[in-house]
Amino acid sequence: MEKMLLGVDLGGTTTKLALITTYGEMISKWEIPTDKSENGKFITLNIAKAVDAKLEELNEPKSKVLGIGMGAPGPVNFSNGSIYEAVNLGWKDYPLKDLLEVEISLPAVIENDANMAALGEMWKGAGEGAKDIVCVTLGTGVGGGIIHNGQIVHGTSGAAGEIGHMTVVTDGGVSCNCGKVGCLETVASATGIVRLASEALATGDNSSLLQQRIEAGDPLSSKLLFQCAKSGDPLSKTVVNRVGNYLGLALSHIGNVMNPEKIVIGGGVSHAGEILLEPVRQAFETYAFKRVRKSTKIHLATLGNDAGVIGAAWLIKNRLNP
Repeated sequence: MEKMLLGVDLGGTTTKLALITTYGEMISKWEIPTDKSENGKFITLNIAKAVDAKLEELNEPKSKVLGIGMGAPGPVNFSNGSIYEAVNLGWKDYPLKDLLEVEISLPAVIENDANMAALGEMWKGAGEGAKDIVCVTLGTGVGGGIIHNGQIVHGTSGAAGEIGHMTVVTDGGVSCNCGKVGCLETVASATGIVRLASEALATGDNSSLLQQRIEAGDPLSSKLLFQCAKSGDPLSKTVVNRVGNYLGLALSHIGNVMNPEKIVIGGGVSHAGEILLEPVRQAFETYAFKRVRKSTKIHLATLGNDAGVIGAAWLIKNRLNP
């Protein structure tokens, strides 16, 4: 009887789930809304119900599922699978692993969601074949996962990989949600990119393509900025180059410290593709140590929204069969 792995990527709005073979092949994937009411007390129950319903739909017994891996937003106590803090869900010192195992009657392993995405890219994505990779996710915020010799780097308090909170703007930076000023997240997340674009529009050429698109009714977004940059709009290209410089600077610091084989850039912002990757690589070449420049390569992620569930499946597989 072929066994299955259950991967879960817990988000603040939706929760992605997938049944995956032990070889990393997708059997079925789906998502459910994340119920944040009453400080998220129904999340584990809803996941258990969704899994039971899917197995019934597929006419598969739960005995075929080896276990459940879950990526959660926030730092994780990897010794017991509890969540130190997940602000968007109202959790603090939350015993997620214990509660999930009670509800679903399967062994569970919990990790930070960015770490899970890094594992997914290592197993089946842009990092395939590498055992030393760093994954940076550019979305509403900026996250990161560090894999060394095939193992997640947690740090003393589970906060390793907080790449989004590296300081890259030392003069005139803006406040970050973390309480610091000038974090990478303030200039390389989707939100930060929109802010930089707004500042450029306020002081730049009103005849720019970006301004014209906004006046025509398109809402300002990082996606629109990249579209205009690809069309050759000078103002948009200037903003994109600024973002790329900040990100390349941060990645050079990571490269100089870790010297990974691959740095993988994922998340919604990464869909911009080469228009973003080109200035990132240029900045990395400028700031990184020579041996790092030659040995560490920067790639775009290839798994998209599946990275988290695939990484979660890999982790439960390897925790059960180390």
